[in-house]
Amino acid sequence: MSDTAARLLRLLGLLQARPYWSGAELARRLEVTDRSVRRDIDRLRGLGYPVESAHGRGGGYRLASGSAMPPLVFDDASAVAVAVGLRLAAGTGIEGLGEDSLRALTVLDQVMPARLRPVVSALAGSTSALPRGPETVRPEVLLGLARGARTKVRVRFSYQDRTGAASERDVEPYHVVSMHQRWYLMAYDLARDDWRTFRLDRVTADSLYTTTFTFAPRPAPDPGAYIRQSVLGGRDEVRARVRVGLSADAVRRVVPQHAATVEDEAPGQSVLTTSTGDLAWLAFQLSTFEAPVEVLEPESLRATMRTMAARLRAAAGD
Repeated sequence: MSDTAARLLRLLGLLQARPYWSGAELARRLEVTDRSVRRDIDRLRGLGYPVESAHGRGGGYRLASGSAMPPLVFDDASAVAVAVGLRLAAGTGIEGLGEDSLRALTVLDQVMPARLRPVVSALAGSTSALPRGPETVRPEVLLGLARGARTKVRVRFSYQDRTGAASERDVEPYHVVSMHQRWYLMAYDLARDDWRTFRLDRVTADSLYTTTFTFAPRPAPDPGAYIRQSVLGGRDEVRARVRVGLSADAVRRVVPQHAATVEDEAPGQSVLTTSTGDLAWLAFQLSTFEAPVEVLEPESLRATMRTMAARLRAAAGD
């Protein structure tokens, strides 16, 4: 590969990694002159990449959306992450993503370097995604809000709360979190002048509008902790406490930080506190622990696990 071609690939990788780069920053990263950066930008444009220029001191560049998807550049770690993510996408609760992810995986698999195939197979074979419920999220909602959070741009949308009441929201999106089989957005609600949690399946897709107003980052709570606390206080969620025959550190290695709090109770024993709107899903998750578990509360979770155990015994012929 020529030096120019290799540099173009590096430049493309940099443009994909951040929303904006100044010309001076790109020149330093590529170890070339500003003039060489401008020539390389023109070469990328000639190849169909929609690179936009920003005026001002020093100038700058960003990779914009175009009329067609140009080739993308992934390093080894990113390629593995994308491949594994696509294999798990059918269980993410995003409407229509199963078939789309399969098509994308087919294309990626065709060009995947041979050295990475065993890594992808090993990771995919040791991970899985549970099927989601009927509450699905439109891809344009998930991508639009995630893009707004990444580029710090205000968005507007119509939203229905748990009672079905509709309202128009103008927010500064901060972070999107997947928790308890649902997608949530933590955002600063400008009308209410405070942080709010939104369930993405309650956002009306056709109403989502990305404005041209950027915003400066605010002091913000930890997204996972904030959304977990918001969900724990929700009227449609059930709080559960479970004793696990593992240390808190061992449990945290298999339970996402935003999904539950875990505290040591005794050596080799901890208490997990979480919440869910789907007791059957939580019961199944608890059954996968390779350690003793004891439901401390609520009684409804104990009843769900007893029903599940009876069904499993019947299926096994006991």
